[in-house]
Amino acid sequence: MYPARAIRELVANALFHQDFSLTGTGPAIEVFEDRLEVCNPGLPLIDPLRFIDHAPRSRNEILAELMRRLGICEERGSGFDKVITDVELFQLPAPDIRTDNTHTRVILFGHKDLSKMDQKDRIRACYQHCCLLHVSNGVMTNTTLRERFGISEKDYPVASRIIRETIESKLVKLEDPQSKSKKHAKYVPFWA
Repeated sequence: MYPARAIRELVANALFHQDFSLTGTGPAIEVFEDRLEVCNPGLPLIDPLRFIDHAPRSRNEILAELMRRLGICEERGSGFDKVITDVELFQLPAPDIRTDNTHTRVILFGHKDLSKMDQKDRIRACYQHCCLLHVSNGVMTNTTLRERFGISEKDYPVASRIIRETIESKLVKLEDPQSKSKKHAKYVPFWA
């Protein structure tokens, strides 16, 4: 149900990004009927909205270097990009990153039809899709989003609505705000 590479990346991240100063806790992987959750002690060193594009930053550099030598990770900051790439290939809902006072939790969801996704799911997927394309020197369009969700060409208004919701959430913006073309509009993440 879940891409093996995505699970490997999330588990590796949970191990070497954990905060060892928090005692009595450690990384945890929980499998539920509809989702897989990977949790680690410690808050992210970077904003979770920037996991896809941010330069690598490790809390435990020696452990990260050892894991790189063992071929478990690359220490390039591309792990979450791989997770999103594989989630899109498997047509899964976008992963959700949640934090509380002491822990970071990443949730991989099982397959869910677009019609069953709520607005937050759609917006999160649209934003992550846009980020992934941007870091790959591409841009999001109605067409790329339709491909991501498996929306037919004749149902392009569905993709347009998702893009509009994501713009209203201030997570993506027009690449060229001066452009008047709706048909050929291109979008980039808010930070681009």
